[in-house]
Amino acid sequence: MKKDRRILVIDDEQAFCRMLDLVLADNGYEVRIETDSARAVQQFRPGSFDLVITDVKMPVLDGLGVLRGIKARDAAVPVLMMTAHATVDMSIRALRDGAFDMLTKPFEPDELLHRVVNALKQSELIEENKELRQELARQGQFPDIIGQDRQFLAVLDTARKLAQRDISVLISGESGTGKELVARAIHRHSSRKGQPFVAINCGALPETLLESELFGHRKGAFTGADQDKKGLLEAADQGTLLLDEVGNLPMRVQKTLLRFLQEKEFYRVGESQPTRVDVRILSATNADVKEQIKQGSFREDLYFRLAMVDLHLPALRQRRTDIPLLAHYFLEEQNRRFASRVRGIAPEVMEILLQHGWPGNVRELRNVIDAGLAIESGDMLSADVIARLLQVEERQEGPALTDDDYGVALARFEQGYFARLLQQSDGNVENAARKAGVNLATFYRKIKKYALRA
Repeated sequence: MKKDRRILVIDDEQAFCRMLDLVLADNGYEVRIETDSARAVQQFRPGSFDLVITDVKMPVLDGLGVLRGIKARDAAVPVLMMTAHATVDMSIRALRDGAFDMLTKPFEPDELLHRVVNALKQSELIEENKELRQELARQGQFPDIIGQDRQFLAVLDTARKLAQRDISVLISGESGTGKELVARAIHRHSSRKGQPFVAINCGALPETLLESELFGHRKGAFTGADQDKKGLLEAADQGTLLLDEVGNLPMRVQKTLLRFLQEKEFYRVGESQPTRVDVRILSATNADVKEQIKQGSFREDLYFRLAMVDLHLPALRQRRTDIPLLAHYFLEEQNRRFASRVRGIAPEVMEILLQHGWPGNVRELRNVIDAGLAIESGDMLSADVIARLLQVEERQEGPALTDDDYGVALARFEQGYFARLLQQSDGNVENAARKAGVNLATFYRKIKKYALRA
């Protein structure tokens, strides 16, 4: 944390202002004192301060008016509110209007410095988010694929080159690494980009239906075939067909597919005349196809036809430097879609994300961020929310799971937890928040959310 930060203190009590000035200046902060709240707002300029600390009860313009005036001029600057008479309703109004936190008078210097450090961290995170967004804008020709890891960028560079060559590509990698995303990017940057992109999951259908889906059928070819049907190969004519989970193809379908790749023609089920199409085949798998060949469950000749190039995507744990970039990308994406009030990711959250094993890879990370944003009641994605989400996922195979939706279970837990803390603290919100390890602003949000009595 940089100490040469500029802090504006607004309070009509000069003696109190001098005390704040002394504490903050002794800790390396540059402080400006203003006892006239209306003048402070009128003279405030965007970017002139890194933090504003204001009292609530002041003549002419009170703290809520100061908060609104400052935020109207600089929405990014954190504002820390001080009051000797905090109420739940007033705190909720302040937080709704954009206050970072509430500080109850009287307070110890260490408590003030702790809140100041937390508030300034938000400014740093906002700047980091801007830099990350700029990095996203500098990504190459695959704007929907996020990454800066060298190994991953090398894979994307190969994919860009392959996009221009009309050859079959096998995209391998663990579940959730983005195989279909890469396949779609290859199609979009190929000469076939204006034509259809069609995908089929080869493991999702029984053999007879899979054959019909791929190649089509004639009316009466089997029970239920009451009309002619074109298959996905015809639907993808002039475009690209992705065979997802290609390792699950039954042997009979493998043989039929191999013939198509050799002859560029196929027979609909129940038809005697061949059909010719011009389709680029891309395949994807999370299985070890070479091991399947050894075991006799996958044809070697088909493998060589499908895998003219084997493009392997690394697991997320092998590209951990991309986790912050991806997490912020998913945050920004959700904010655009749902106008979320969560503006950043706390540093302790990023530490949790970087340490997690991510067996579900990028898909799991996206799901965790999305769920966290749905649950989070503050303006920063917090460690308690993310830790609980990841703990639940890690215990999915264990016993004692209920049938409740996760959000319902979490809400029930939180309501009881915060109610017990208030009871143990005799209704003292500040003490209860300290026991919970959350700031006062977060605790007030929980009180409001669960209609608790303080």
